[in-house]
Amino acid sequence: MLKIQIPATSANLGAGFDSLGLAVNLYNYVSLEQSDEVLISSSDGSVVPTGKDNLIYSSAEYLFNECGKKLEGLKIIQENNIPMTRGLGSSSACIIAGIYGANIMLGTPFNTDELVNIASKLEGHPDNTTPALLGGIVTAVCENGNVYWVKQEIYRHLNFYAVVPSFELSTSMARNALPETVSHMDARFNLSRAALFSSSLLQGKFENIRVAVNDKLHQPYRMKLIPNADKVFDKAYDLGSYGTYISGAGPTIMSIVSAENKLFESEMRTFLDTIGLSDWKIYKLSIDNSGARVVF
Repeated sequence: MLKIQIPATSANLGAGFDSLGLAVNLYNYVSLEQSDEVLISSSDGSVVPTGKDNLIYSSAEYLFNECGKKLEGLKIIQENNIPMTRGLGSSSACIIAGIYGANIMLGTPFNTDELVNIASKLEGHPDNTTPALLGGIVTAVCENGNVYWVKQEIYRHLNFYAVVPSFELSTSMARNALPETVSHMDARFNLSRAALFSSSLLQGKFENIRVAVNDKLHQPYRMKLIPNADKVFDKAYDLGSYGTYISGAGPTIMSIVSAENKLFESEMRTFLDTIGLSDWKIYKLSIDNSGARVVF
Protein backbone atom coordinates (compact mmCIF):
# COMPACT_ATOMS: atom_id res chain seq x y z
CA MET A 1 0.00 0.00 0.00
CA LEU A 2 1.28 3.45 -0.98
CA LYS A 3 1.38 6.00 1.88
CA ILE A 4 1.60 9.69 1.02
CA GLN A 5 2.29 12.67 3.30
CA ILE A 6 0.72 15.97 2.20
CA PRO A 7 1.36 19.28 3.97
CA ALA A 8 -1.20 21.86 5.01
CA THR A 9 -0.99 25.12 3.14
CA SER A 10 -1.66 28.77 3.87
CA ALA A 11 -2.71 30.84 0.88
CA ASN A 12 -2.99 34.51 -0.06
CA LEU A 13 -0.49 35.60 2.62
CA GLY A 14 -2.35 38.86 2.87
CA ALA A 15 -2.07 40.72 -0.42
CA GLY A 16 -1.22 37.77 -2.69
CA PHE A 17 -4.84 36.88 -3.37
CA ASP A 18 -5.10 33.57 -5.31
CA SER A 19 -1.40 33.72 -6.21
CA LEU A 20 0.77 33.24 -3.09
CA GLY A 21 0.85 30.20 -0.84
CA LEU A 22 3.18 28.28 1.41
CA ALA A 23 3.36 24.78 2.87
CA VAL A 24 3.63 24.11 6.61
CA ASN A 25 4.51 21.07 8.67
CA LEU A 26 1.01 19.88 9.52
CA TYR A 27 0.25 16.76 7.53
CA ASN A 28 -2.48 14.53 6.24
CA TYR A 29 -1.49 10.95 5.50
CA VAL A 30 -3.25 8.97 2.80
CA SER A 31 -2.69 5.29 2.08
CA LEU A 32 -3.84 4.05 -1.33
CA GLU A 33 -4.03 0.66 -2.95
CA GLN A 34 -5.73 -0.45 -6.14
CA SER A 35 -8.76 -2.63 -5.53
CA ASP A 36 -11.74 -4.13 -7.32
CA GLU A 37 -14.04 -1.96 -5.20
CA VAL A 38 -14.16 1.41 -3.45
CA LEU A 39 -13.09 1.02 0.18
CA ILE A 40 -12.58 4.36 1.96
CA SER A 41 -12.07 4.92 5.67
CA SER A 42 -10.36 7.27 8.11
CA SER A 43 -7.93 6.12 10.76
CA ASP A 44 -8.53 9.19 12.95
CA GLY A 45 -12.28 8.84 13.34
CA SER A 46 -13.21 11.82 11.18
CA VAL A 47 -16.21 11.49 8.89
CA VAL A 48 -15.19 11.30 5.22
CA PRO A 49 -17.13 10.48 2.04
CA THR A 50 -16.88 6.76 1.37
CA GLY A 51 -18.02 6.71 -2.26
CA LYS A 52 -16.59 7.84 -5.57
CA ASP A 53 -17.42 11.42 -4.59
CA ASN A 54 -14.53 11.29 -2.11
CA LEU A 55 -12.14 14.01 -3.32
CA ILE A 56 -9.09 11.76 -3.11
CA TYR A 57 -10.81 9.08 -5.14
CA SER A 58 -12.28 11.44 -7.75
CA SER A 59 -8.88 13.14 -8.20
CA ALA A 60 -7.16 9.79 -8.69
CA GLU A 61 -9.89 8.72 -11.10
CA TYR A 62 -9.41 11.92 -13.10
CA LEU A 63 -5.74 11.07 -13.62
CA PHE A 64 -6.58 7.52 -14.67
CA ASN A 65 -9.09 8.88 -17.18
CA GLU A 66 -6.47 11.29 -18.55
CA CYS A 67 -4.34 8.23 -19.32
CA GLY A 68 -7.24 6.37 -20.89
CA LYS A 69 -7.26 3.89 -18.00
CA LYS A 70 -10.30 2.70 -16.07
CA LEU A 71 -10.07 2.82 -12.29
CA GLU A 72 -12.05 -0.12 -10.94
CA GLY A 73 -11.63 0.87 -7.33
CA LEU A 74 -9.27 2.00 -4.60
CA LYS A 75 -8.67 1.22 -0.99
CA ILE A 76 -8.06 4.56 0.73
CA ILE A 77 -7.22 5.14 4.38
CA GLN A 78 -7.13 8.79 5.44
CA GLU A 79 -5.45 10.30 8.49
CA ASN A 80 -6.78 13.84 8.64
CA ASN A 81 -4.66 16.16 10.77
CA ILE A 82 -5.35 19.31 8.73
CA PRO A 83 -8.53 20.97 10.10
CA MET A 84 -11.26 20.82 7.49
CA THR A 85 -12.84 23.96 6.02
CA ARG A 86 -10.59 26.25 8.05
CA GLY A 87 -8.38 27.85 5.40
CA LEU A 88 -5.43 25.45 5.72
CA GLY A 89 -5.78 23.63 2.42
CA SER A 90 -7.59 20.45 3.48
CA SER A 91 -9.28 20.06 0.08
CA SER A 92 -6.02 20.74 -1.75
CA ALA A 93 -4.35 18.03 0.33
CA CYS A 94 -6.99 15.57 -0.85
CA ILE A 95 -6.54 16.55 -4.49
CA ILE A 96 -2.77 16.24 -4.27
CA ALA A 97 -3.01 12.89 -2.50
CA GLY A 98 -5.24 11.56 -5.26
CA ILE A 99 -3.26 12.73 -8.28
CA TYR A 100 0.17 12.16 -6.71
CA GLY A 101 -0.74 8.61 -5.72
CA ALA A 102 -2.44 7.84 -9.01
CA ASN A 103 0.55 9.13 -10.95
CA ILE A 104 2.82 6.69 -9.12
CA MET A 105 0.37 3.82 -9.68
CA LEU A 106 0.31 4.61 -13.40
CA GLY A 107 4.13 4.66 -13.68
CA THR A 108 4.56 8.48 -13.42
CA PRO A 109 3.28 9.50 -16.87
CA PHE A 110 2.82 13.11 -15.74
CA ASN A 111 5.69 15.44 -14.88
CA THR A 112 5.63 18.09 -12.15
CA ASP A 113 4.32 20.90 -14.36
CA GLU A 114 1.49 18.69 -15.61
CA LEU A 115 0.52 17.69 -12.08
CA VAL A 116 0.54 21.36 -11.05
CA ASN A 117 -1.83 22.17 -13.93
CA ILE A 118 -4.15 19.26 -13.18
CA ALA A 119 -4.33 20.10 -9.48
CA SER A 120 -5.15 23.72 -10.24
CA LYS A 121 -7.89 22.67 -12.67
CA LEU A 122 -9.47 20.39 -10.06
CA GLU A 123 -9.25 22.98 -7.26
CA GLY A 124 -10.04 26.05 -9.36
CA HIS A 125 -6.92 28.04 -8.45
CA PRO A 126 -3.26 27.16 -7.80
CA ASP A 127 -2.42 29.00 -4.57
CA ASN A 128 -3.01 25.99 -2.26
CA THR A 129 -2.49 22.98 -4.50
CA THR A 130 0.90 24.08 -5.83
CA PRO A 131 2.66 24.46 -2.44
CA ALA A 132 0.94 21.28 -1.22
CA LEU A 133 2.61 19.45 -4.09
CA LEU A 134 5.96 21.28 -4.14
CA GLY A 135 6.48 22.67 -0.63
CA GLY A 136 8.11 26.00 0.21
CA ILE A 137 6.57 29.33 -0.68
CA VAL A 138 5.08 29.42 -4.16
CA THR A 139 4.01 32.22 -6.46
CA ALA A 140 1.60 30.82 -9.03
CA VAL A 141 -0.50 32.32 -11.82
CA CYS A 142 -2.94 30.42 -14.02
CA GLU A 143 -3.40 31.53 -17.63
CA ASN A 144 -5.18 29.59 -20.38
CA GLY A 145 -5.15 26.44 -18.26
CA ASN A 146 -1.43 26.57 -17.55
CA VAL A 147 0.07 27.43 -14.18
CA TYR A 148 3.22 29.53 -14.19
CA TRP A 149 4.95 29.04 -10.88
CA VAL A 150 8.09 29.73 -8.87
CA LYS A 151 8.95 27.83 -5.72
CA GLN A 152 11.36 29.23 -3.15
CA GLU A 153 12.58 27.42 -0.06
CA ILE A 154 12.70 29.20 3.28
CA TYR A 155 15.21 28.40 6.00
CA ARG A 156 14.66 31.44 8.19
CA HIS A 157 14.10 31.02 11.92
CA LEU A 158 10.37 31.62 11.82
CA ASN A 159 7.30 30.06 13.32
CA PHE A 160 3.84 30.27 11.80
CA TYR A 161 1.13 30.28 14.44
CA ALA A 162 -2.28 29.23 13.16
CA VAL A 163 -5.13 30.39 15.36
CA VAL A 164 -7.97 28.11 14.29
CA PRO A 165 -11.56 29.02 15.21
CA SER A 166 -14.02 26.38 16.32
CA PHE A 167 -16.34 26.99 13.35
CA GLU A 168 -16.04 26.20 9.65
CA LEU A 169 -16.08 28.74 6.84
CA SER A 170 -16.63 27.36 3.36
CA THR A 171 -14.61 28.76 0.50
CA SER A 172 -17.79 29.45 -1.45
CA MET A 173 -19.23 31.54 1.39
CA ALA A 174 -15.97 33.44 1.76
CA ARG A 175 -15.83 34.14 -1.97
CA ASN A 176 -19.44 35.28 -2.04
CA ALA A 177 -18.52 37.96 0.48
CA LEU A 178 -16.20 39.64 -2.03
CA PRO A 179 -17.24 42.51 -4.30
CA GLU A 180 -17.51 41.98 -8.05
CA THR A 181 -15.13 44.85 -8.85
CA VAL A 182 -12.39 46.80 -7.05
CA SER A 183 -10.91 50.22 -7.61
CA HIS A 184 -7.69 50.85 -9.50
CA MET A 185 -6.25 52.29 -6.30
CA ASP A 186 -7.00 49.11 -4.31
CA ALA A 187 -5.53 46.93 -7.05
CA ARG A 188 -2.34 49.01 -7.05
CA PHE A 189 -2.22 48.79 -3.25
CA ASN A 190 -2.26 44.98 -3.39
CA LEU A 191 0.18 44.62 -6.26
CA SER A 192 2.88 46.54 -4.45
CA ARG A 193 2.45 44.62 -1.20
CA ALA A 194 2.31 41.19 -2.79
CA ALA A 195 5.57 41.98 -4.59
CA LEU A 196 7.12 43.08 -1.30
CA PHE A 197 6.10 39.99 0.68
CA SER A 198 8.14 37.17 -0.85
CA SER A 199 11.37 39.12 -1.24
CA SER A 200 11.14 40.48 2.31
CA LEU A 201 10.51 37.03 3.77
CA LEU A 202 13.31 35.41 1.81
CA GLN A 203 15.87 38.15 2.51
CA GLY A 204 15.04 38.44 6.19
CA LYS A 205 13.65 41.99 6.06
CA PHE A 206 10.95 41.04 8.51
CA GLU A 207 10.17 44.66 9.35
CA ASN A 208 8.49 44.86 5.93
CA ILE A 209 6.07 42.01 6.48
CA ARG A 210 3.48 43.91 8.49
CA VAL A 211 3.06 46.28 5.56
CA ALA A 212 3.31 43.47 2.98
CA VAL A 213 0.37 41.47 4.40
CA ASN A 214 -1.99 44.45 4.24
CA ASP A 215 -4.76 43.78 1.76
CA LYS A 216 -7.79 45.51 0.27
CA LEU A 217 -9.15 42.78 -2.01
CA HIS A 218 -10.44 40.11 0.37
CA GLN A 219 -9.48 40.48 4.04
CA PRO A 220 -11.69 43.51 4.87
CA TYR A 221 -14.74 41.58 3.63
CA ARG A 222 -13.84 38.23 5.20
CA MET A 223 -13.00 39.76 8.58
CA LYS A 224 -16.74 40.33 8.98
CA LEU A 225 -17.30 36.56 8.73
CA ILE A 226 -14.85 35.84 11.58
CA PRO A 227 -16.11 37.15 14.93
CA ASN A 228 -13.28 38.51 17.13
CA ALA A 229 -10.78 38.43 14.25
CA ASP A 230 -9.87 42.08 14.78
CA LYS A 231 -9.08 41.36 18.43
CA VAL A 232 -6.85 38.42 17.51
CA PHE A 233 -5.02 40.54 14.91
CA ASP A 234 -4.39 43.30 17.45
CA LYS A 235 -3.20 40.87 20.12
CA ALA A 236 -0.88 39.09 17.68
CA TYR A 237 0.85 42.36 16.86
CA ASP A 238 1.03 43.24 20.56
CA LEU A 239 2.84 39.91 21.06
CA GLY A 240 5.42 40.66 18.36
CA SER A 241 3.99 39.15 15.18
CA TYR A 242 5.89 40.23 12.07
CA GLY A 243 2.70 39.88 10.06
CA THR A 244 -0.79 38.47 10.64
CA TYR A 245 -3.28 37.57 7.94
CA ILE A 246 -6.34 35.46 7.16
CA SER A 247 -5.14 32.07 5.95
CA GLY A 248 -6.77 31.16 2.66
CA ALA A 249 -10.50 31.85 2.76
CA GLY A 250 -10.43 31.72 6.57
CA PRO A 251 -11.41 31.47 9.30
CA THR A 252 -7.87 30.57 10.44
CA ILE A 253 -5.69 33.54 11.35
CA MET A 254 -1.97 33.06 10.73
CA SER A 255 0.88 34.96 12.40
CA ILE A 256 4.51 34.96 11.29
CA VAL A 257 6.68 35.12 14.41
CA SER A 258 10.37 34.97 15.25
CA ALA A 259 11.49 31.57 16.54
CA GLU A 260 13.10 33.45 19.43
CA ASN A 261 9.69 34.66 20.61
CA LYS A 262 8.96 32.02 23.26
CA LEU A 263 5.86 33.64 24.75
CA PHE A 264 3.62 34.09 21.72
CA GLU A 265 1.73 30.82 21.99
CA SER A 266 1.15 30.86 25.75
CA GLU A 267 0.16 34.53 25.78
CA MET A 268 -2.21 34.08 22.84
CA ARG A 269 -3.72 31.03 24.55
CA THR A 270 -4.36 33.05 27.69
CA PHE A 271 -5.87 35.86 25.64
CA LEU A 272 -8.23 33.54 23.75
CA ASP A 273 -9.39 31.94 26.98
CA THR A 274 -9.94 35.34 28.58
CA ILE A 275 -12.24 36.57 25.80
CA GLY A 276 -14.27 33.36 25.73
CA LEU A 277 -12.57 31.58 22.84
CA SER A 278 -11.20 28.59 24.73
CA ASP A 279 -12.43 26.28 21.97
CA TRP A 280 -10.15 27.96 19.40
CA LYS A 281 -6.94 26.04 18.77
CA ILE A 282 -3.37 27.20 18.21
CA TYR A 283 -0.93 25.29 16.00
CA LYS A 284 2.77 26.10 16.13
CA LEU A 285 4.06 25.44 12.60
CA SER A 286 7.10 25.93 10.40
CA ILE A 287 7.74 25.89 6.66
CA ASP A 288 7.66 22.55 4.85
CA ASN A 289 10.07 22.75 1.93
CA SER A 290 9.46 19.24 0.56
CA GLY A 291 5.77 19.09 -0.35
CA ALA A 292 3.95 15.82 -1.01
CA ARG A 293 6.02 12.68 -0.74
CA VAL A 294 5.85 8.94 -0.17
CA VAL A 295 6.55 7.83 3.39
CA PHE A 296 7.07 4.41 4.90
